[in-house]
Amino acid sequence: MFSWVSKDARRKKEPELFQTVAEGLRQLYAQKLLPLEEHYRFHEFHSPALEDADFDNKPMVLLVGQYSTGKTTFIRHLIEQDFPGMRIGPEPTTDSFIAVMHGPTEGVVPGNALVVDPRRPFRKLNAFGNAFLNRFMCAQLPNPVLDSISIIDTPGILSGEKQRISRGYDFAAVLEWFAERVDRIILLFDAHKLDISDEFSEVIKALKNHEDKIRVVLNKADQIETQQLMRVYGALMWSLGKIINTPEVVRVYIGSFWSHPLLIPDNRKLFEAEEQDLFKDIQSLPRNAALRKLNDLIKRARLAKVHAYIISSLKKEMPNVFGKESKKKELVNNLGEIYQKIEREHQISPGDFPNLRKMQELLQTQDFSKFQALKPKLLDTVDDMLANDIARLMVMVRQEEALMPSQAVKGGAFEGTMNGPFGHGYGEGAGEGIDDVEWVVGKDKPTYDEIFYTLSPVNGKITGANAKKEMVKSKLPNTVLGKIWKLADVDKDGLLDDEEFALANHLIKVKLEGHELPADLPPHLIPPSKRRHE
Repeated sequence: MFSWVSKDARRKKEPELFQTVAEGLRQLYAQKLLPLEEHYRFHEFHSPALEDADFDNKPMVLLVGQYSTGKTTFIRHLIEQDFPGMRIGPEPTTDSFIAVMHGPTEGVVPGNALVVDPRRPFRKLNAFGNAFLNRFMCAQLPNPVLDSISIIDTPGILSGEKQRISRGYDFAAVLEWFAERVDRIILLFDAHKLDISDEFSEVIKALKNHEDKIRVVLNKADQIETQQLMRVYGALMWSLGKIINTPEVVRVYIGSFWSHPLLIPDNRKLFEAEEQDLFKDIQSLPRNAALRKLNDLIKRARLAKVHAYIISSLKKEMPNVFGKESKKKELVNNLGEIYQKIEREHQISPGDFPNLRKMQELLQTQDFSKFQALKPKLLDTVDDMLANDIARLMVMVRQEEALMPSQAVKGGAFEGTMNGPFGHGYGEGAGEGIDDVEWVVGKDKPTYDEIFYTLSPVNGKITGANAKKEMVKSKLPNTVLGKIWKLADVDKDGLLDDEEFALANHLIKVKLEGHELPADLPPHLIPPSKRRHE
Protein backbone atom coordinates (compact mmCIF):
# COMPACT_ATOMS: atom_id res chain seq x y z
CA MET A 1 0.00 0.00 0.00
CA PHE A 2 1.17 3.55 -0.81
CA SER A 3 3.99 2.14 -2.96
CA TRP A 4 3.91 5.44 -4.86
CA VAL A 5 5.56 7.22 -1.90
CA SER A 6 9.17 7.84 -2.97
CA LYS A 7 12.13 6.38 -1.10
CA ASP A 8 13.38 9.93 -0.40
CA ALA A 9 10.09 10.88 1.26
CA ARG A 10 10.13 7.73 3.42
CA ARG A 11 13.79 8.32 4.38
CA LYS A 12 13.02 11.90 5.32
CA LYS A 13 10.41 10.78 7.86
CA GLU A 14 12.76 8.28 9.49
CA PRO A 15 15.06 10.01 11.97
CA GLU A 16 18.79 9.54 11.48
CA LEU A 17 20.35 7.23 14.10
CA PHE A 18 23.86 7.99 15.33
CA GLN A 19 26.15 6.33 17.87
CA THR A 20 28.18 9.45 18.70
CA VAL A 21 27.98 13.19 18.01
CA ALA A 22 31.14 13.05 15.85
CA GLU A 23 29.67 10.25 13.74
CA GLY A 24 26.38 12.15 13.43
CA LEU A 25 28.11 15.34 12.29
CA ARG A 26 30.19 13.40 9.78
CA GLN A 27 27.15 11.66 8.27
CA LEU A 28 24.97 14.78 8.17
CA TYR A 29 27.72 16.73 6.46
CA ALA A 30 28.43 14.03 3.84
CA GLN A 31 24.77 13.21 3.10
CA LYS A 32 22.98 16.54 3.44
CA LEU A 33 25.32 19.54 3.33
CA LEU A 34 28.16 18.44 1.02
CA PRO A 35 25.86 17.91 -2.03
CA LEU A 36 24.68 21.54 -1.72
CA GLU A 37 28.27 22.80 -1.38
CA GLU A 38 29.47 20.86 -4.43
CA HIS A 39 26.48 21.86 -6.59
CA TYR A 40 27.11 25.58 -6.04
CA ARG A 41 30.95 25.43 -5.93
CA PHE A 42 31.06 26.56 -2.30
CA HIS A 43 34.64 25.30 -1.86
CA GLU A 44 36.01 27.63 -4.54
CA PHE A 45 34.61 30.66 -2.73
CA HIS A 46 34.74 29.96 0.98
CA SER A 47 36.20 26.91 2.68
CA PRO A 48 37.47 23.51 1.46
CA ALA A 49 35.30 20.44 2.09
CA LEU A 50 35.48 18.95 5.58
CA GLU A 51 37.10 15.55 6.09
CA ASP A 52 36.75 12.79 8.71
CA ALA A 53 39.73 14.15 10.67
CA ASP A 54 37.92 17.49 11.08
CA PHE A 55 35.20 15.74 13.09
CA ASP A 56 37.49 13.45 15.11
CA ASN A 57 40.45 15.70 15.99
CA LYS A 58 41.20 17.01 19.48
CA PRO A 59 40.33 20.60 20.38
CA MET A 60 42.90 23.05 18.97
CA VAL A 61 44.14 26.37 20.36
CA LEU A 62 45.50 28.93 17.87
CA LEU A 63 48.01 31.52 19.15
CA VAL A 64 48.25 34.77 17.16
CA GLY A 65 50.28 37.89 17.87
CA GLN A 66 53.02 40.24 16.75
CA TYR A 67 56.60 39.07 17.08
CA SER A 68 58.07 38.81 20.60
CA THR A 69 54.70 38.88 22.42
CA GLY A 70 55.49 35.51 24.03
CA LYS A 71 53.47 33.03 21.90
CA THR A 72 56.07 30.24 21.95
CA THR A 73 56.91 30.96 25.60
CA PHE A 74 53.17 30.70 26.40
CA ILE A 75 53.10 27.16 24.92
CA ARG A 76 56.30 26.29 26.83
CA HIS A 77 54.61 27.57 30.00
CA LEU A 78 51.47 25.47 29.42
CA ILE A 79 53.17 22.16 28.63
CA GLU A 80 56.24 22.78 30.88
CA GLN A 81 58.49 21.21 28.29
CA ASP A 82 60.52 22.26 25.24
CA PHE A 83 59.05 21.06 21.96
CA PRO A 84 60.86 20.23 18.69
CA GLY A 85 61.37 23.29 16.46
CA MET A 86 60.95 25.72 19.37
CA ARG A 87 62.89 28.99 19.12
CA ILE A 88 62.48 31.88 21.55
CA GLY A 89 64.03 35.33 21.32
CA PRO A 90 63.31 39.10 21.22
CA GLU A 91 63.62 39.12 17.41
CA PRO A 92 61.05 37.44 15.05
CA THR A 93 62.16 33.84 15.73
CA THR A 94 59.17 31.61 14.91
CA ASP A 95 58.96 31.80 11.11
CA SER A 96 56.72 28.76 10.71
CA PHE A 97 53.28 27.50 11.63
CA ILE A 98 53.99 24.76 14.19
CA ALA A 99 51.21 22.35 15.21
CA VAL A 100 52.23 21.11 18.67
CA MET A 101 50.51 17.73 19.03
CA HIS A 102 50.70 14.53 21.05
CA GLY A 103 52.85 11.70 19.75
CA PRO A 104 54.56 8.58 21.17
CA THR A 105 58.04 10.02 20.56
CA GLU A 106 59.52 13.49 20.07
CA GLY A 107 59.93 14.50 16.45
CA VAL A 108 59.04 16.86 13.62
CA VAL A 109 56.74 16.08 10.67
CA PRO A 110 57.28 18.50 7.75
CA GLY A 111 54.33 20.25 6.09
CA ASN A 112 54.35 18.29 2.82
CA ALA A 113 54.08 15.01 4.76
CA LEU A 114 51.42 16.44 7.11
CA VAL A 115 48.99 17.35 4.33
CA VAL A 116 48.89 13.80 2.96
CA ASP A 117 48.25 12.18 6.37
CA PRO A 118 44.51 11.28 6.54
CA ARG A 119 44.65 11.07 10.37
CA ARG A 120 45.52 14.77 10.67
CA PRO A 121 43.04 17.61 9.98
CA PHE A 122 45.45 19.48 7.70
CA ARG A 123 44.99 17.88 4.25
CA LYS A 124 43.19 20.88 2.74
CA LEU A 125 46.13 23.18 3.57
CA ASN A 126 47.70 21.71 0.43
CA ALA A 127 45.86 24.45 -1.52
CA PHE A 128 48.18 27.15 -0.10
CA GLY A 129 51.16 25.73 -2.03
CA ASN A 130 54.80 24.98 -1.32
CA ALA A 131 55.65 28.47 -0.05
CA PHE A 132 53.34 27.78 2.89
CA LEU A 133 54.05 24.05 3.32
CA ASN A 134 57.78 24.77 3.65
CA ARG A 135 56.82 26.97 6.61
CA PHE A 136 54.48 24.43 8.25
CA MET A 137 55.40 21.54 10.54
CA CYS A 138 54.04 19.36 13.31
CA ALA A 139 56.05 19.05 16.53
CA GLN A 140 54.91 15.89 18.26
CA LEU A 141 55.88 14.79 21.75
CA PRO A 142 54.48 12.74 24.64
CA ASN A 143 52.94 15.29 27.03
CA PRO A 144 49.82 15.02 29.27
CA VAL A 145 48.51 18.46 28.19
CA LEU A 146 48.64 17.40 24.53
CA ASP A 147 46.59 14.31 25.36
CA SER A 148 43.56 16.61 25.45
CA ILE A 149 44.37 19.57 23.17
CA SER A 150 46.65 20.56 20.29
CA ILE A 151 48.26 24.01 20.07
CA ILE A 152 49.08 25.92 16.87
CA ASP A 153 52.03 28.35 17.10
CA THR A 154 52.13 30.97 14.34
CA PRO A 155 54.83 33.27 12.91
CA GLY A 156 55.11 36.65 14.60
CA ILE A 157 53.11 39.26 12.74
CA LEU A 158 55.26 42.05 11.30
CA SER A 159 54.49 45.59 10.21
CA GLY A 160 54.80 47.09 6.73
CA GLU A 161 53.88 46.01 3.23
CA LYS A 162 57.31 44.53 2.43
CA GLN A 163 57.17 41.77 5.05
CA ARG A 164 53.65 40.75 3.99
CA ILE A 165 54.67 40.33 0.35
CA SER A 166 57.85 38.43 1.23
CA ARG A 167 55.92 35.61 2.95
CA GLY A 168 55.02 34.09 -0.44
CA TYR A 169 51.57 32.96 0.70
CA ASP A 170 48.35 34.57 1.91
CA PHE A 171 49.02 34.76 5.65
CA ALA A 172 45.55 36.09 6.56
CA ALA A 173 43.84 33.36 4.47
CA VAL A 174 45.84 30.62 6.25
CA LEU A 175 44.85 32.04 9.65
CA GLU A 176 41.22 32.21 8.51
CA TRP A 177 41.43 28.51 7.54
CA PHE A 178 42.71 27.64 11.01
CA ALA A 179 40.15 29.94 12.70
CA GLU A 180 37.29 27.94 11.20
CA ARG A 181 38.63 24.70 12.66
CA VAL A 182 40.09 25.61 16.05
CA ASP A 183 38.21 25.80 19.35
CA ARG A 184 39.97 28.80 20.82
CA ILE A 185 41.91 31.74 19.30
CA ILE A 186 44.27 33.54 21.70
CA LEU A 187 45.52 36.98 20.59
CA LEU A 188 48.67 37.90 22.51
CA PHE A 189 49.81 41.47 23.13
CA ASP A 190 52.98 42.71 24.79
CA ALA A 191 52.36 45.34 27.48
CA HIS A 192 55.30 47.32 26.03
CA LYS A 193 54.27 47.13 22.34
CA LEU A 194 50.59 47.83 21.89
CA ASP A 195 50.71 49.13 18.33
CA ILE A 196 48.52 47.05 16.01
CA SER A 197 50.29 46.86 12.65
CA ASP A 198 48.52 46.81 9.26
CA GLU A 199 49.04 43.07 8.91
CA PHE A 200 47.81 42.37 12.47
CA SER A 201 44.73 44.51 11.80
CA GLU A 202 44.11 42.55 8.59
CA VAL A 203 44.50 39.27 10.48
CA ILE A 204 42.02 40.29 13.20
CA LYS A 205 39.51 41.31 10.51
CA ALA A 206 40.04 37.89 8.85
CA LEU A 207 38.90 36.32 12.13
CA LYS A 208 35.48 37.96 11.73
CA ASN A 209 32.59 35.55 12.41
CA HIS A 210 34.79 33.76 14.96
CA GLU A 211 34.62 36.39 17.71
CA ASP A 212 33.11 33.81 20.08
CA LYS A 213 36.39 31.86 19.95
CA ILE A 214 38.68 34.87 20.56
CA ARG A 215 40.37 35.55 23.91
CA VAL A 216 42.96 38.30 24.37
CA VAL A 217 46.04 38.01 26.58
CA LEU A 218 47.97 41.10 27.71
CA ASN A 219 51.31 39.41 28.37
CA LYS A 220 54.47 40.59 30.21
CA ALA A 221 52.27 42.74 32.47
CA ASP A 222 54.67 42.19 35.40
CA GLN A 223 57.17 44.52 33.75
CA ILE A 224 55.14 47.70 34.36
CA GLU A 225 53.76 49.47 37.44
CA THR A 226 50.07 49.34 38.39
CA GLN A 227 49.32 52.87 37.17
CA GLN A 228 50.96 52.22 33.80
CA LEU A 229 49.15 48.87 33.55
CA MET A 230 45.77 50.62 33.88
CA ARG A 231 46.69 52.98 31.03
CA VAL A 232 48.01 50.15 28.86
CA TYR A 233 44.83 48.12 29.46
CA GLY A 234 42.67 51.10 28.49
CA ALA A 235 44.73 51.75 25.35
CA LEU A 236 44.45 48.07 24.33
CA MET A 237 40.66 48.06 24.75
CA TRP A 238 40.41 51.26 22.68
CA SER A 239 42.58 49.80 19.89
CA LEU A 240 40.64 46.52 19.82
CA GLY A 241 37.32 48.39 19.79
CA LYS A 242 38.25 49.96 16.45
CA ILE A 243 39.02 46.59 14.83
CA ILE A 244 36.68 44.06 16.45
CA ASN A 245 33.26 45.43 15.59
CA THR A 246 31.11 43.76 18.24
CA PRO A 247 28.88 45.39 20.86
CA GLU A 248 30.38 43.13 23.55
CA VAL A 249 33.71 43.92 25.17
CA VAL A 250 36.32 41.28 24.31
CA ARG A 251 37.67 39.34 27.31
CA VAL A 252 41.25 40.34 28.15
CA TYR A 253 43.43 38.27 30.50
CA ILE A 254 46.29 40.17 32.15
CA GLY A 255 49.39 38.37 33.35
CA SER A 256 52.91 37.13 32.83
CA PHE A 257 52.71 33.72 31.23
CA TRP A 258 56.08 32.14 31.88
CA SER A 259 57.82 30.46 34.83
CA HIS A 260 60.23 33.27 35.75
CA PRO A 261 59.93 35.44 38.91
CA LEU A 262 57.66 38.49 38.58
CA LEU A 263 59.72 41.65 37.95
CA ILE A 264 57.16 43.89 39.69
CA PRO A 265 55.12 41.70 42.08
CA ASP A 266 52.56 44.39 43.08
CA ASN A 267 49.77 42.79 41.03
CA ARG A 268 50.56 39.16 41.89
CA LYS A 269 47.01 38.39 43.10
CA LEU A 270 45.49 39.87 39.93
CA PHE A 271 47.84 37.83 37.72
CA GLU A 272 47.05 34.63 39.63
CA ALA A 273 43.30 35.16 39.32
CA GLU A 274 43.58 35.99 35.60
CA GLU A 275 45.78 32.95 34.91
CA GLN A 276 43.32 30.74 36.77
CA ASP A 277 40.40 32.09 34.68
CA LEU A 278 42.30 31.53 31.41
CA PHE A 279 43.32 28.01 32.45
CA LYS A 280 39.69 27.16 33.31
CA ASP A 281 38.64 28.41 29.88
CA ILE A 282 41.24 26.22 28.14
CA GLN A 283 40.46 23.24 30.39
CA SER A 284 36.79 23.38 29.36
CA LEU A 285 37.63 22.87 25.66
CA PRO A 286 37.54 19.03 25.61
CA ARG A 287 34.09 19.02 27.23
CA ASN A 288 32.75 21.62 24.80
CA ALA A 289 34.48 20.26 21.68
CA ALA A 290 31.41 18.43 20.31
CA LEU A 291 29.23 21.51 20.86
CA ARG A 292 31.79 23.71 19.07
CA LYS A 293 31.87 21.36 16.05
CA LEU A 294 28.06 21.34 15.99
CA ASN A 295 28.00 25.15 16.15
CA ASP A 296 30.55 25.43 13.33
CA LEU A 297 28.55 23.04 11.13
CA ILE A 298 25.40 25.14 11.66
CA LYS A 299 27.34 28.31 10.69
CA ARG A 300 28.70 26.55 7.62
CA ALA A 301 25.23 25.31 6.60
CA ARG A 302 23.77 28.82 6.87
CA LEU A 303 26.58 30.25 4.73
CA ALA A 304 26.21 27.43 2.17
CA LYS A 305 22.48 28.21 1.85
CA VAL A 306 23.12 31.93 1.29
CA HIS A 307 25.87 31.07 -1.21
CA ALA A 308 23.43 28.86 -3.15
CA TYR A 309 20.93 31.74 -3.37
CA ILE A 310 23.68 34.14 -4.57
CA ILE A 311 25.01 31.78 -7.28
CA SER A 312 21.54 30.82 -8.53
CA SER A 313 20.49 34.51 -8.66
CA LEU A 314 23.55 35.35 -10.77
CA LYS A 315 22.79 32.42 -13.07
CA LYS A 316 19.19 33.56 -13.47
CA GLU A 317 20.27 37.08 -14.50
CA MET A 318 22.79 35.94 -17.15
CA PRO A 319 21.79 36.15 -20.87
CA ASN A 320 21.80 32.91 -22.90
CA VAL A 321 23.87 34.10 -25.88
CA PHE A 322 25.12 37.69 -26.27
CA GLY A 323 26.56 40.23 -23.84
CA LYS A 324 27.70 37.78 -21.20
CA GLU A 325 30.88 39.65 -20.19
CA SER A 326 29.22 43.05 -19.86
CA LYS A 327 26.34 41.51 -17.87
CA LYS A 328 28.83 39.75 -15.60
CA LYS A 329 30.59 43.06 -14.82
CA GLU A 330 27.24 44.71 -14.12
CA LEU A 331 26.16 41.88 -11.77
CA VAL A 332 29.46 41.94 -9.86
CA ASN A 333 29.25 45.72 -9.43
CA ASN A 334 25.62 45.48 -8.26
CA LEU A 335 26.21 42.49 -5.95
CA GLY A 336 25.13 44.56 -2.93
CA GLU A 337 21.66 45.00 -4.48
CA ILE A 338 21.46 41.24 -5.15
CA TYR A 339 22.28 40.67 -1.46
CA GLN A 340 19.39 42.95 -0.45
CA LYS A 341 17.00 41.22 -2.84
CA ILE A 342 17.89 37.76 -1.47
CA GLU A 343 17.62 39.11 2.07
CA ARG A 344 14.05 40.30 1.40
CA GLU A 345 12.87 37.27 -0.60
CA HIS A 346 14.18 34.59 1.76
CA GLN A 347 14.12 36.46 5.12
CA ILE A 348 17.85 36.00 5.69
CA SER A 349 19.78 38.00 8.27
CA PRO A 350 22.41 40.42 6.81
CA GLY A 351 24.99 38.83 9.12
CA ASP A 352 24.71 35.51 7.23
CA PHE A 353 26.03 36.98 3.95
CA PRO A 354 29.72 36.63 2.97
CA ASN A 355 31.94 39.71 2.82
CA LEU A 356 30.78 41.78 -0.18
CA ARG A 357 34.20 42.99 -1.39
CA LYS A 358 35.79 39.55 -1.07
CA MET A 359 32.90 37.93 -2.93
CA GLN A 360 33.18 40.50 -5.75
CA GLU A 361 36.91 39.73 -6.11
CA LEU A 362 36.27 35.97 -6.29
CA LEU A 363 33.47 36.36 -8.83
CA GLN A 364 35.73 38.28 -11.25
CA THR A 365 37.55 35.05 -12.22
CA GLN A 366 34.46 32.79 -12.41
CA ASP A 367 32.59 31.61 -15.50
CA PHE A 368 28.96 32.48 -14.71
CA SER A 369 27.66 30.19 -17.48
CA LYS A 370 28.81 27.19 -15.39
CA PHE A 371 26.77 28.27 -12.38
CA GLN A 372 23.72 26.17 -11.44
CA ALA A 373 20.11 27.29 -11.18
CA LEU A 374 18.25 27.06 -7.87
CA LYS A 375 17.54 23.46 -6.83
CA PRO A 376 14.95 23.58 -3.99
CA LYS A 377 15.40 19.91 -3.12
CA LEU A 378 19.03 20.46 -2.01
CA LEU A 379 18.03 23.45 0.11
CA ASP A 380 15.10 21.56 1.65
CA THR A 381 17.48 18.78 2.69
CA VAL A 382 19.72 21.28 4.51
CA ASP A 383 16.68 22.95 6.11
CA ASP A 384 15.53 19.53 7.35
CA MET A 385 19.00 18.89 8.77
CA LEU A 386 18.98 22.23 10.63
CA ALA A 387 15.41 21.83 11.90
CA ASN A 388 15.42 18.15 12.94
CA ASP A 389 18.77 16.33 12.86
CA ILE A 390 20.71 19.09 14.63
CA ALA A 391 18.12 19.18 17.44
CA ARG A 392 18.62 15.44 18.02
CA LEU A 393 22.38 15.88 18.06
CA MET A 394 22.03 18.65 20.66
CA VAL A 395 20.42 16.13 23.01
CA MET A 396 23.29 13.70 22.33
CA VAL A 397 25.86 16.42 23.10
CA ARG A 398 24.40 16.88 26.59
CA GLN A 399 24.30 13.12 27.14
CA GLU A 400 27.95 12.74 26.11
CA GLU A 401 28.94 15.62 28.42
CA ALA A 402 27.10 13.96 31.33
CA LEU A 403 28.99 10.71 30.74
CA MET A 404 32.36 12.52 30.72
CA PRO A 405 32.06 15.14 33.50
CA SER A 406 35.76 15.02 34.41
CA GLN A 407 37.03 15.53 30.87
CA ALA A 408 39.47 18.43 31.18
CA VAL A 409 43.02 19.35 30.23
CA LYS A 410 45.49 17.89 32.74
CA GLY A 411 49.24 18.05 33.30
CA GLY A 412 51.78 20.82 32.73
CA ALA A 413 50.96 24.23 34.22
CA PHE A 414 47.37 23.08 34.82
CA GLU A 415 48.56 20.79 37.65
CA GLY A 416 50.70 23.41 39.42
CA THR A 417 47.81 25.34 40.96
CA MET A 418 45.28 22.54 41.38
CA ASN A 419 45.95 21.43 44.97
CA GLY A 420 48.09 22.30 47.98
CA PRO A 421 48.98 25.67 49.51
CA PHE A 422 49.70 27.26 46.10
CA GLY A 423 46.21 26.57 44.77
CA HIS A 424 44.34 29.75 43.83
CA GLY A 425 42.81 31.36 46.93
CA TYR A 426 44.30 28.82 49.36
CA GLY A 427 44.33 30.24 52.90
CA GLU A 428 42.33 33.32 51.84
CA GLY A 429 38.74 34.37 52.46
CA ALA A 430 36.73 31.40 53.77
CA GLY A 431 39.92 29.33 53.48
CA GLU A 432 41.77 31.46 56.06
CA GLY A 433 42.96 29.33 58.98
CA ILE A 434 42.60 26.05 57.08
CA ASP A 435 45.89 24.73 58.50
CA ASP A 436 45.63 26.35 61.97
CA VAL A 437 45.17 24.26 65.11
CA GLU A 438 43.03 26.96 66.73
CA TRP A 439 39.61 28.02 65.38
CA VAL A 440 40.34 31.02 63.13
CA VAL A 441 37.17 32.86 64.28
CA GLY A 442 38.41 32.66 67.88
CA LYS A 443 40.81 35.59 67.58
CA ASP A 444 37.94 38.05 66.91
CA LYS A 445 35.37 36.28 69.10
CA PRO A 446 35.75 38.62 72.14
CA THR A 447 34.67 41.56 69.93
CA TYR A 448 31.71 39.60 68.56
CA ASP A 449 30.75 38.43 72.09
CA GLU A 450 30.34 42.04 73.27
CA ILE A 451 27.76 42.59 70.49
CA PHE A 452 26.15 39.17 71.14
CA TYR A 453 25.32 39.98 74.79
CA THR A 454 23.64 43.27 73.82
CA LEU A 455 21.12 41.30 71.67
CA SER A 456 19.18 39.80 74.61
CA PRO A 457 20.25 36.12 74.43
CA VAL A 458 17.89 33.61 76.09
CA ASN A 459 19.49 30.38 77.36
CA GLY A 460 22.69 31.41 75.56
CA LYS A 461 21.06 31.93 72.15
CA ILE A 462 19.64 34.84 70.15
CA THR A 463 16.66 34.74 67.81
CA GLY A 464 16.80 35.26 64.07
CA ALA A 465 15.04 38.64 64.43
CA ASN A 466 17.68 39.93 66.86
CA ALA A 467 20.54 38.55 64.77
CA LYS A 468 19.05 40.23 61.68
CA LYS A 469 19.16 43.68 63.37
CA GLU A 470 22.93 43.36 63.70
CA MET A 471 23.66 41.55 60.41
CA VAL A 472 21.86 44.11 58.20
CA LYS A 473 24.32 46.77 59.42
CA SER A 474 26.81 45.20 57.00
CA LYS A 475 24.62 46.55 54.13
CA LEU A 476 24.96 43.23 52.32
CA PRO A 477 21.90 42.12 50.28
CA ASN A 478 19.36 39.86 51.96
CA THR A 479 20.23 37.02 49.55
CA VAL A 480 23.84 37.06 50.83
CA LEU A 481 22.85 37.44 54.49
CA GLY A 482 20.40 34.55 54.06
CA LYS A 483 23.23 32.33 52.85
CA ILE A 484 25.46 33.43 55.75
CA TRP A 485 22.63 32.58 58.18
CA LYS A 486 22.32 29.05 56.73
CA LEU A 487 26.09 28.48 57.00
CA ALA A 488 26.33 29.92 60.53
CA ASP A 489 23.30 28.06 61.98
CA VAL A 490 25.33 24.86 62.22
CA ASP A 491 22.83 22.91 64.38
CA LYS A 492 19.87 24.14 62.28
CA ASP A 493 17.74 25.14 65.30
CA GLY A 494 16.81 28.60 63.95
CA LEU A 495 18.84 30.32 66.71
CA LEU A 496 22.47 31.41 67.06
CA ASP A 497 24.66 30.77 70.08
CA ASP A 498 27.78 32.89 70.74
CA GLU A 499 30.02 30.73 68.51
CA GLU A 500 27.53 30.65 65.63
CA PHE A 501 27.06 34.43 65.90
CA ALA A 502 30.84 34.91 65.79
CA LEU A 503 30.96 32.63 62.73
CA ALA A 504 28.22 34.70 61.02
CA ASN A 505 30.23 37.88 61.61
CA HIS A 506 33.39 36.20 60.32
CA LEU A 507 31.58 35.21 57.09
CA ILE A 508 30.25 38.77 56.73
CA LYS A 509 33.85 40.01 57.02
CA VAL A 510 34.96 37.47 54.37
CA LYS A 511 32.28 38.74 51.97
CA LEU A 512 33.02 42.42 52.66
CA GLU A 513 36.69 41.80 51.83
CA GLY A 514 35.62 40.69 48.34
CA HIS A 515 35.84 36.89 48.69
CA GLU A 516 33.16 34.39 47.71
CA LEU A 517 31.20 32.45 50.33
CA PRO A 518 31.61 28.66 50.33
CA ALA A 519 28.69 26.48 49.20
CA ASP A 520 29.13 24.37 52.36
CA LEU A 521 30.82 25.26 55.63
CA PRO A 522 34.48 24.08 55.50
CA PRO A 523 35.51 21.76 58.40
CA HIS A 524 37.98 24.31 59.82
CA LEU A 525 35.19 26.90 60.29
CA ILE A 526 32.87 24.61 62.26
CA PRO A 527 32.68 25.96 65.85
CA PRO A 528 34.69 23.80 68.31
CA SER A 529 31.64 22.90 70.42
CA LYS A 530 29.83 21.57 67.35
CA ARG A 531 32.67 19.43 65.99
CA ARG A 532 32.01 16.43 68.18
CA HIS A 533 28.53 16.14 66.60
CA GLU A 534 29.94 16.14 63.04
